[in-house]
Amino acid sequence: MENQKLKYELIGDDMQMVEIELAPKETVIAGIGAMNWMEEGISFDTSLSDGSEPEKGFFERLFDAGKRVLVGESAFINHMTNMSDKNRKIGFGAPYPGKIIPIDLEAFSGKMYCLRDVFLCASLGTKISVKVNHKMGFGFFGTQGYVVQELEGDGMAFLHTGGTVVKKVLGEETLRISGGCLVAYSQGIECSVERIKGFENMFFGGQGSFITALSGTGVVYLQSLPFSKLANRVISRMPKEPRTKERRTFSDDRFSSK
Repeated sequence: MENQKLKYELIGDDMQMVEIELAPKETVIAGIGAMNWMEEGISFDTSLSDGSEPEKGFFERLFDAGKRVLVGESAFINHMTNMSDKNRKIGFGAPYPGKIIPIDLEAFSGKMYCLRDVFLCASLGTKISVKVNHKMGFGFFGTQGYVVQELEGDGMAFLHTGGTVVKKVLGEETLRISGGCLVAYSQGIECSVERIKGFENMFFGGQGSFITALSGTGVVYLQSLPFSKLANRVISRMPKEPRTKERRTFSDDRFSSK
């Protein structure tokens, strides 16, 4: 199945959403919970399949769904199809503040790799699978994950980031980044981890014991504020309730009936 070229518009600045205009019978696939709103005439179906290979049987689709679960995504994918005879619009948004990256897969030789939780939606025909990083250190010590999500096709895909998005073009060079800042990368880029040298750097530098290294020729997308960093900072600043020596008994009001 060939991908469709979606018509879209990015709305907003720091809390972006993408509005996609569907022609009659045109379909977009999306992650669970990504849809914000849709106009009448658009059908909503949930499936184990991404729709890229409709000839696959149930157990093959179930196996593919299991691989998506490995990267932290849902086993199911939503399919939205314009069943009317007029163009209709549908909006998708990220679950936390940030930017949306439109990716033309055809411009990246039909393939892009992205981290867990960043896939938003894509053209019907986009194949969503996984890629295993064979450098075992990346799996055991890297904060980016041992398994990444692979998007394959020639249509549009949309990824969401935390904070501001930065695009880096590498030409046979290495870029070292903090954990969680990686969003996606193209073919020709290899990911690995490096141990931070020096006792003080490792334990007091605030970067952890390892740092992610991206090497080769290709494109890398980064985010300035990974959700994990935001969540950790919020939790660390929350006031802690003082412990009391009060003991609860079954005579407490919450256990007694009125």
